[in-house]
Amino acid sequence: MSRWRPPQPGSTAVITRAGFEALRAELDELWHRRRPEIVKALAAAAAEGDRSENAEYTYRKKQLGEIDRRVRYLSKRLPVLRVIEQTPTRTDTVYFGAWVQLEDEEGARLGYRIVGPDEIDPARCWISIDSPLARALLGKHIDDGAEAILPSGARRFAVRMISYAPKSESA
Repeated sequence: MSRWRPPQPGSTAVITRAGFEALRAELDELWHRRRPEIVKALAAAAAEGDRSENAEYTYRKKQLGEIDRRVRYLSKRLPVLRVIEQTPTRTDTVYFGAWVQLEDEEGARLGYRIVGPDEIDPARCWISIDSPLARALLGKHIDDGAEAILPSGARRFAVRMISYAPKSESA
């Protein structure tokens, strides 16, 4: 398992339907498939004898701890998440779930989707609703300007497109 970090305390407890289903599927996968496999491998490693010098045993214990930590988190987080499925009535305004195309000060076009803190994905340009950029964009309309204080410093953007229609993964 890779290192995983929960959202910051006090983060917004909203999520898309697809994000919620993905977290629920992850919990099911961890609890019903991965954990039993690791427990079985751990028992086999423990049966090999001296645990103090048993690398396989140590590794499996670490894996089990990571799985249990993630299962605990998901079991607590899923019940408090509010699934937002409805497209807002004003689709010309940036709200949760929007795909937004921006233009920066140099004229470069950037596209982002505003999602819940549990579904951020930099590879897909999905940013948390709690991020400085998303907070600066919420409530904006096409051709509105927005300024966000980012880790690289203050940046200005112009909103060029807002959409709530699902995008294909290849687009």
